[in-house]
Amino acid sequence: MKQFNFLLLITIYILSLISCSEKQTQVEYASFDEYPIYEDNDLGVSVNEASAKAKIWSPAAESVKIRIYDTGLGSEAVEEKEMRRGESGTWSTELQGDYLNKYYTFQIKQDGQWLGERPDVYAKAVGANGMRGMFVDMAATDPEGWENDIRPPIDNYGDILLYELHIRDLSTHPNSGIENKGKFLGLTESGTKSPDGLSTGLDHIKELGATHIHLLPSFDFRTIDETTLEKNDFNWGYDPQNYNTPEGSYSTNPSDGKVRIKEFKKMVQTLHDNGLRVVMDVVYNHTGETEKSVFNTLVPGYYYRQNEDGTFSDASACGNETASDRTMMRKYMVESVKYWVEEYHVDGFRFDLMGIHDIETMNMISEELRKIDPTIFIYGEGWTAGSTPLPQEKQAIKANTHKLDSIAAFSDDIRDGLKGPWSNHEEPGFVSGKEGLKESIKFGIVASTQHPQIDYEAVNYSNAPWASEPYQTITYVSCHDNHTLYDKLKISNPEASEEKLIDMHKLAITTVLTSQGIPFLHAGTELLRTKDGEENSYKSPDLVNQLDWTRKSVYKDLHDYYQALIRLRKSHPAFRMQTNELIQKHIEFLDTEGETLVAYVIKDNANGDEWKNILVILNGGRSSAKVGLPEGNWNLALNKAEINENGISIGHSGSVSIKGTSAIVLFQELD
Repeated sequence: MKQFNFLLLITIYILSLISCSEKQTQVEYASFDEYPIYEDNDLGVSVNEASAKAKIWSPAAESVKIRIYDTGLGSEAVEEKEMRRGESGTWSTELQGDYLNKYYTFQIKQDGQWLGERPDVYAKAVGANGMRGMFVDMAATDPEGWENDIRPPIDNYGDILLYELHIRDLSTHPNSGIENKGKFLGLTESGTKSPDGLSTGLDHIKELGATHIHLLPSFDFRTIDETTLEKNDFNWGYDPQNYNTPEGSYSTNPSDGKVRIKEFKKMVQTLHDNGLRVVMDVVYNHTGETEKSVFNTLVPGYYYRQNEDGTFSDASACGNETASDRTMMRKYMVESVKYWVEEYHVDGFRFDLMGIHDIETMNMISEELRKIDPTIFIYGEGWTAGSTPLPQEKQAIKANTHKLDSIAAFSDDIRDGLKGPWSNHEEPGFVSGKEGLKESIKFGIVASTQHPQIDYEAVNYSNAPWASEPYQTITYVSCHDNHTLYDKLKISNPEASEEKLIDMHKLAITTVLTSQGIPFLHAGTELLRTKDGEENSYKSPDLVNQLDWTRKSVYKDLHDYYQALIRLRKSHPAFRMQTNELIQKHIEFLDTEGETLVAYVIKDNANGDEWKNILVILNGGRSSAKVGLPEGNWNLALNKAEINENGISIGHSGSVSIKGTSAIVLFQELD
């Protein structure tokens, strides 16, 4: 018996040595390409009342620990456990007991060194400031009636009208009438009024006629200290920390990881109930930190591209760029967007600096999301902020949009054609009388597609069509970046009166909303929004960024013009053609003298429109111009003072005069 016990002890000792050897032996790889690929979708943590499970992927780690905390910040770990090496580079463990609502971190040892504690890259809930993950029952975060939440119906992409909004901008002004200032819940309040009794917030957006609210980054980002929200610090949020959980500063209690989740869902639910879809601005192209990011701390180097000398490449101009072309980063991006769609019912995504991502990844994302719902809309910035090791033919840049599957890109061609280049604040554009931009405007009108009447060599930024179909072009004149439209016009036209600047403003937005493609509005543009000349307000205070709702009454004529213009676009499918074939068949540009006059006909009941022919004339020049009318009698539906689909005046023939810095729209009904 003693001999048996001795042999048993020896066996246990040998097994313990083997176990320790497995934990402490680091697997060597010649390159990241040799890292094993884990194909299942169970990375991260899960929890029930009796146990919790955790699994991370870190192939080159020598050892991995999980630490358990009672709080999301502060306090000491109440438990620590080493994890087991598993298949395909994974590490996992199972914890027995009730871990619901407890917090956790992981820590890896690599190259003989213990790195910092972080939540896993798949963390679905975090504590204040996002440094610890949280074990959460996601079903418990659903607002009442969540199981019945459905997306507002939409027939096709051409019917989309995007409204770009920062969560804080909507509600922080004292005159917003919104109680939950700077919060997700601010978008759930109805009946809010300005001091002048006009609708604000959700009601305002709904009345304006937008179909989709594009939210600036609302995932967890790093620059706002969620423990000192009384400071009201501001940031756009393009410094990602945890991609799969909402930003805590937009919740009523960042210290409880469940609150931000439930309030984000409540916001989506309310917007859906009010006929509005939700687009998330996502920033997978870089992380807010580099060396100490969650990605780099748990899998050093892998998720990022490197230069030939091994340093981090930086096409984002933010210190790093992610490597979407590496299998596990591609897998992460696909699973992350699917998670936002399935768990939070998000309806679309805007990809920041999409050109950093590879075409294969973007097309895989599009394919997987459209399997869930074919009306989910994807678009992005078709450029980078710097050079990248990714070959140009693989980049999801504007010039490669035709290679992308049902994905749109922003048209900087029409944007800068209308108001002047972003890189030269003082240089004006077409709406200010600048010559040499006629073809750029025509190019924008046909949504960057092929059209026989456009001289592509004369287009400002593109020498060839880049969109296969019109819905692949985001048609816009301003966004959160750079100056507001009003500020840009004011800087580039220092001698102009406010009345004249409003004329330019109206001409710009009329061009956008009568052009093909997907129109995109910067929140507050309809209120003649200003940031007092601030060009890059990414961390400027609320005083600069917030919407001043008194401007709605001061500039009510402009607001009402926007509202009527959106209504006109929605009423007439000729402005929303779905294919390049239809555009080529139905849009004909008229010969006009000079570089500041563009006129075109949308003919023959285009796209089933009840109007037989529509004539749009854009005069960027300062002087009135006369344009010969095609045969027949025409009715005037729009000028810079009024929009009336029944006709402001009727029976125009021969020719028509159009005032300087203005647009007109005429129509012919069925014979």
